Amino acid sequence: MQHLSIIVPNGENNLSSIVGSYKIFSRANAIRKSKGQKERFKIELVGTSENVDFYDGLFTVKTHSHILGIKKTDLVIIPSLNHNYEKALKDNGPLIEWLIKQYKEGASIASICTGAFLLAATGLLNGKSCSTHWSVDTEFRQMFPRVDLKTDKLITDENGIYTNGGAFSFLNLIIYLIEKYYDRPTAIHCAKVFQIDLDRNLQSQFSIFNGHKKHDDTTVQQAQKYLEENYNDKISIESLSKKLNIERRTFDRRFIKATGITPLDYLQRVKIEAAKKSLENTRKTVNEVMYEVGYSDTKAFRTVFSRITGLSPNGYKSKYNKES
Repeated sequence: MQHLSIIVPNGENNLSSIVGSYKIFSRANAIRKSKGQKERFKIELVGTSENVDFYDGLFTVKTHSHILGIKKTDLVIIPSLNHNYEKALKDNGPLIEWLIKQYKEGASIASICTGAFLLAATGLLNGKSCSTHWSVDTEFRQMFPRVDLKTDKLITDENGIYTNGGAFSFLNLIIYLIEKYYDRPTAIHCAKVFQIDLDRNLQSQFSIFNGHKKHDDTTVQQAQKYLEENYNDKISIESLSKKLNIERRTFDRRFIKATGITPLDYLQRVKIEAAKKSLENTRKTVNEVMYEVGYSDTKAFRTVFSRITGLSPNGYKSKYNKES
């Protein structure tokens, strides 16, 4: 029997991702047992504290074992953290060291949502792809610049390290792991019992572009403001750089350093965010929305929209506009 360690970090964390992981893996074990097979995992909640309080003491999680009592584990799940990441990392130093040790000894590690901050603090994600909640894109990039962050992805799987996007999308990661460690029929059974959509692999359609404003480059901030206020006009990035008295190559470099994306990608994301809102809340056709946000080429608009959201404009409207 293999060992599954579901981490219960110190501090205010996300209770649902701990309980949800425990319940679904327990159900997968029960399915195997009902077929006369041995359970795949011994499942334990582990940490450095015997009890961890949640939501100002409204709930308390009692761990099964201290991490020092777990000499060898096969799969580790890190739940979503609170949003005070520096404090969370400081409060869980021994966990970070334990994760490094377990990975080096052959364990796989999966992080849920902002649990990626704890995983990234180990250095194990350096040079690897990673997903987390789209809303913390900027903070994560600033803290861990050596990680290849992909917030459009719902799940990443690389060298025994799994990460996933935000909030309740962790359920898709757990089903993914169930299929990997059990089998497809067990994953389907669990997905039906817990009513989880199978095979969803993007979180792009759920993201809200927030502009990556947490930086100190005032010139880039001016450029961002200009792009956001004039996105429906024909904007030349070359002309904008001249307007700001910056050589184009230098402008691109500074913009990428401050925001994590190019000025052109920023402009496209501003346009698509405006298009999404219009498709959600108005009766306008896709073509009307396209012209409204500054596109005149139908193919170009559909290509950019699909790349950023993971859905076609019509598909997005059908899904999120209740009148359609």
